Amino acid sequence: MEVSPTLWVLTIVGLAVLIAVDFFIGRKPHDVSIKEAGIWTVVWIALAGLFGLGLLLYGGGGGPAGEFFAGFITEKSLSVDNLFVFVLIMAKFAVPSQYQQRVLLVGVLIALVLRAVFIAAGAAIIASFSWVFYLFGAFLIWTAWKLVQDARADEEEEEYEENKLLRAAERRFGVADRYHGTKLWIQQNGKRVMTPMLVVMLAIGTTDVLFALDSIPAIFGLTQDPYIVFTANAFALMGLRQLYFLIGGLLRKLVHLSYGLSIILGFIGVKLVLHALHESGVHVPEISIPVSLGVICAVLAVTTATSLIASRKQAAAEAAGPGSDETAKRSVDA
Repeated sequence: MEVSPTLWVLTIVGLAVLIAVDFFIGRKPHDVSIKEAGIWTVVWIALAGLFGLGLLLYGGGGGPAGEFFAGFITEKSLSVDNLFVFVLIMAKFAVPSQYQQRVLLVGVLIALVLRAVFIAAGAAIIASFSWVFYLFGAFLIWTAWKLVQDARADEEEEEYEENKLLRAAERRFGVADRYHGTKLWIQQNGKRVMTPMLVVMLAIGTTDVLFALDSIPAIFGLTQDPYIVFTANAFALMGLRQLYFLIGGLLRKLVHLSYGLSIILGFIGVKLVLHALHESGVHVPEISIPVSLGVICAVLAVTTATSLIASRKQAAAEAAGPGSDETAKRSVDA
């Protein structure tokens, strides 16, 4: 697609308006109900669908639209994995339930800005060095293998550990000993210090950068158009807050999610390597966007179905008695 500076500006302004509306509606701290989260999740997915339809009608046809939908679904599925870490962060900082939506909104905004920087850097690198597709492909295949290894390790639930940037900010500015509503800074003993609210927002935003290390190369494996990469990421991230409240209770039931994501990342990694070989003049088959979209949707559907079946079997075994715990565990591992 040829995207004019005017279209870029209009898109960013449009996204800013949507975010402002979302912020205005949820400005008052409150516990988010399943109904509210469900409605807004549908709204954000519908908006993404309308945007993809706009690309189909006015943006060059099925090519750009297919790339957007493939990228959006991939980023959305990878973002679900982020929610596991968000749960750990919320628990680590003991965020009151009525403030969690504000934390997620600002944290996701920070993540979106940082991802925009990553996307711009990735687009510049790809434009200058076509061989970078080999690196992206190899990295995604390694990440896929690592996901499988981590899933099979069957380790106890990890605890969130603050990154170096966050610890440095806490040492530099200091942190209040309790929450002060939605305030980000307060005066304490004559010194301006951060509140836990600001710390947890920074934790959400900066932690997402680690997830961007695999999600950004993944979407560049589906499209090299920076406009589509950015908008797919934006729509996937902006609905993440509502998704957190909607499927928070279901996260533990998605026991095969890591396997599904590893297949998707490995598949895109192979697609990138094939593309790099093709760019180097080697005659190899390339994987089309329709095939990519079909594979991604099929993997997610199968992963979700097998996860729910395994979780149901585990729950039934636990209800049957303590002696069936090992059987339930083997069921989930299978």
